[in-house]
Amino acid sequence: MPRDSANPKVKSHRLRRLVRLLAATAVLFLLAAGALLGYLYNKPLPPIGDDIRSKLLDSRGNVLTTFTTDGRSRDPVTLSQIAPQLIQATLAVEDRKFYDHSGFDLKGMARAVLANVEAGKRTQGASTLTQQLARNLYLTHEKTWTRKSKEALYTMQLEMKYSKNEILNMYLNEIYYGHGAYGIEAAARMYFGKAAADLNLAESAMLAGIPKGPTYYSPYTHLENAKKRQGIILSAMVEVGDITAVQARVAAQETLSFKPQGQKNTTVLAPYFRDYVRGLVLDTLHISSDELELGGLNVYTTLDPDMQQAAEEAVDKEMDAASELETALVSIDPRTGYIKAMVGGKNYRTNQFNHALATTRQPGSSFKPIMYLTALSSKTMTGLSVFNSQPTLFHYDNNRKTYQPKNFGDKYLGEINMRQAIAASDNIYAVNTIMKIGAEKVAEMAARMGIDSPLQSVPSLALGTSPVSPLEMASAFAVIGGGGIRQPATAILKITDSKGNLIYEAPQGQGEKVVEPAAAYVLTRLMEGVFESGGTGNRVASIIKRPVAGKTGTTDTDGWMVGFTPELSTAVWVGYDKGRDIATSDGRRAAPIFAEFTEKALANVPPKIFPIPDGVVSVYVNPQSGKLATAACPEKELETFISGTEPTEYCDQHGTGGETAPAEGSPGTADPGKEEHSLWNDIKRWWMN
Repeated sequence: MPRDSANPKVKSHRLRRLVRLLAATAVLFLLAAGALLGYLYNKPLPPIGDDIRSKLLDSRGNVLTTFTTDGRSRDPVTLSQIAPQLIQATLAVEDRKFYDHSGFDLKGMARAVLANVEAGKRTQGASTLTQQLARNLYLTHEKTWTRKSKEALYTMQLEMKYSKNEILNMYLNEIYYGHGAYGIEAAARMYFGKAAADLNLAESAMLAGIPKGPTYYSPYTHLENAKKRQGIILSAMVEVGDITAVQARVAAQETLSFKPQGQKNTTVLAPYFRDYVRGLVLDTLHISSDELELGGLNVYTTLDPDMQQAAEEAVDKEMDAASELETALVSIDPRTGYIKAMVGGKNYRTNQFNHALATTRQPGSSFKPIMYLTALSSKTMTGLSVFNSQPTLFHYDNNRKTYQPKNFGDKYLGEINMRQAIAASDNIYAVNTIMKIGAEKVAEMAARMGIDSPLQSVPSLALGTSPVSPLEMASAFAVIGGGGIRQPATAILKITDSKGNLIYEAPQGQGEKVVEPAAAYVLTRLMEGVFESGGTGNRVASIIKRPVAGKTGTTDTDGWMVGFTPELSTAVWVGYDKGRDIATSDGRRAAPIFAEFTEKALANVPPKIFPIPDGVVSVYVNPQSGKLATAACPEKELETFISGTEPTEYCDQHGTGGETAPAEGSPGTADPGKEEHSLWNDIKRWWMN
């Protein structure tokens, strides 16, 4: 049979085979596509947002913030809390057919391919909002085929599982707007100081342009680029019919009022405390960063939100935002060791370094109470011990070294006792004290009180020359305010996993006894004099309407105020980061911050006197002789002592002696020079002071 006669049949047979093959391929493709879609529909997406982010909770169980991979906090809002013009601007420039496509803009992709081929390089993209959201939620921004394929799968899943409005809402809460602002609410507050709901057309168009290039289109760093981008967005809104050409022109000509770059972000409470807790979780409790960020943990803390707010407001009020002067405040409940408030600097947005933890700052004279507690508790000295305040050259290290301190302003008071030395912050008295009791014993006492920083056992330790942190100082003073008991500084109460199971709980105990309660109380009474007439804290005494004890401290580079009430032990520091000397006016900012914070933090707490322990006795003494006052003494002062260390001799400078003056408020005992302690007597004493 001729070959030509067979050709039509052969061709027909091959055509039928090709059709069957194509049909089978199409069926297989549809089955595979259906299987893939079914698989993607049933397969859960990786958890997002608050489903996986661990939460930081305050002492009342309220969520303060969430831990995130990028270290930033979001402030999510709903679509109804976002200005409609911001939504329109975003869709007009990023994804006009958002509500029409199923996750992919095929025409847009085709146009982008043609444009890129003509240009010979990648000049356009065609990612939809859903694709961008998938990338931001689950993937990196690397340009690989693997990443693109994963992005496509996640895009399909998002479109299957969420409505368009839900996708748009997630996008606007996740997108990065530059300078640390994630989400439209954070961006609106950072750039314009208002909520996203209150943005006008010009502001909306400006913000909608930033995500394309958060650095290049930042109005802070490239205002001209940002304005051009704003114009493009307004034109796009005109094209889609959202606004008129007149509205676009008016908005483009509007002069926008931006908040100063770096101005404090008021939407995040306690950012330094959040970072501190994060460090404890990772470094001390050894919980991995992945578990912290994506494990859905609940971290319950000791932070009191009202006290934290009081701390931040006190810093804002007393610190100059334009100055480079920095500050720190940390406050601890001496009864428990719980950290109630922490401010690590005046502006977290511009400086994330937590100065409350800085162990490079000299405490100056604020360190002296630790030394005086050493002297009192060892009964080596009492509040009446006298030294001569005059220029003195001290010899130490077996007379091989010398040290010659000076008083501030070269003011020397002559013969003074411990109460006067503490109130006036006399340096000569302090060095005489450490020479008498030994610098090694002072360093040991400081370590027992919670100061872990290394201290040099030299005479200058009395003047606070060894650097410590504000947190350490607040912890040490909490021992004095807590009656000689040290409670470890605690920030985390417990941690639970995503199912509520307990994975960590802070140890519970009675604390460690550092000194006898009587010694702590006697020092407290002496330190109350700092806020009385002639004391270095007297200028802020009128702000604080409750019993308070404390000590100021000043060095060439640091200013301090550390003090306590029965409820709070608080350390405040001010200084510069670069070792720059502080002016006298700079150093004096610490005391007002302390006073403002203390009074506001305890506004709802009735004033309380410091509890009086056993082993304490108060007697009237003559301030000149330091002996028990008699009826003939023209002056007498009530002084408190550890029982057994009070004077026993009567003053003989103003008469025959032996006949004592009755103690005020005393019921008349065999020794009327001594006062029996009672609540009424101490209330009268505090009121009259």
